[in-house]
Amino acid sequence: MGVNSAPVFTNSQRQFSAVLADDHSIIRKALRAALDEVCEAQGITINIAAEAANGLEAIAALRQHRPDLAILDVSMPHAGGTEVLLEARRWSPETKVIIFTGIEAGGKIAELVDSGADGIFCKSDDTGELADALPPILAGGRVVCQRFVTLLEQVGEREQLTDRERQVLNLVVAGRSNKEIAETLGISVKTVDRHRTSVLSKTGAHSAAELVAYALREGLIAPGNGV
Repeated sequence: MGVNSAPVFTNSQRQFSAVLADDHSIIRKALRAALDEVCEAQGITINIAAEAANGLEAIAALRQHRPDLAILDVSMPHAGGTEVLLEARRWSPETKVIIFTGIEAGGKIAELVDSGADGIFCKSDDTGELADALPPILAGGRVVCQRFVTLLEQVGEREQLTDRERQVLNLVVAGRSNKEIAETLGISVKTVDRHRTSVLSKTGAHSAAELVAYALREGLIAPGNGV
């Protein structure tokens, strides 16, 4: 899929701002430590502009600070990492977005790649891999950890969902009606119905229940956590 590209870090900028988003404070602390290691090794400064414990806080922080870097968890209350990533592209397109997740489902990792994440790393791995990848990501590269590269190779070719279709899928899984989805996304009910039909076709599902099963199987949602 060509997911890894890592240019040499020659960026003349030596100071960067960052937003950290994870609903576990211990993970945010570990990420801070990893960033400190990078700063010391590379002679750069990364200032934490804000920390967020849920997706809505993360979106607000991105809109307010428009940081150089955002490190996001996938599974957060109120809005997941994929939704935050899409909002980051809307409000702060220059921000380099790194996803740090414990979900090891090929479908979910492929979705994150399709959504344009600049880096994707596994919480089960040592933060050293993330630390090594930060400089090339800040320089404009794209890096996926080896564990997830292997998963992606197993996924194979598949018909991709558009960003809007992913949003509709998440809202259908959350139990929203077409009217509620239309109000949430600011589109017509007819447009929602068209996106919903396309999602059903691409996923091979025939009902909302089958979409939930698909989302669970592909790691798009966690059991019992909704979206």
